[in-house]
Amino acid sequence: MDGVLVNSEPLWFQAETEVMARLGGSWQEGDQHALVGGSMAVTVAYLLERGARRADPAIVEYWLTQSMAEMLASEPLPVMPGARELVGEVMAAGLPFALVTSSERVIMDAVLAGFGAVFPVTVCAEDVSACKPDPEGYLRAASELSVDPRRCIVVEDSLNGVAAGAAAGCVVAAVPGVVPVPAAPGRLVVASVTDLSVARLRREFSRLRAEADAAPAG
Repeated sequence: MDGVLVNSEPLWFQAETEVMARLGGSWQEGDQHALVGGSMAVTVAYLLERGARRADPAIVEYWLTQSMAEMLASEPLPVMPGARELVGEVMAAGLPFALVTSSERVIMDAVLAGFGAVFPVTVCAEDVSACKPDPEGYLRAASELSVDPRRCIVVEDSLNGVAAGAAAGCVVAAVPGVVPVPAAPGRLVVASVTDLSVARLRREFSRLRAEADAAPAG
């Protein structure tokens, strides 16, 4: 979702900067880069470790989620170029699809309210015991769609997300955002979601599946 459907990283940076100010510290781009695609628990722990003031982790999480939800609801949704078009193509082709995010439900719901498409399956942070890079979210989505993960393509922007998709056994199409994602066997790396289409993913799938299967484990 973040970095694939919506360009939410600038909003996350703003929210994290505001929370760090409450904690008596400063926030830099490098701090945000270290957290891209990770869980709320990791983000909260990182903020508290660098802050000068102590706070209850639950309160810090509340500050972050409320700030993000308010910005997403009050400002025009920053949809990534090509995102609505790709989802529309997938829907028109009759393919099963899902949204898997490490964000909290309140943030996911705020994004979906403005995105304009209904995902038949959604998996957010509250739905899993471990967020990305753990594959649980993608495995759960595939199970709810009644599809084999090995027949799925994951579209991700972060290293954590890419690792989660690969660990679930999926082919991965990476659209790097603020953090580079290197090429690898079984991974298609493109500059923008506009470079993806159902036709291209169909063409590339067999090659990527074969590459992933031939790659050494780990």
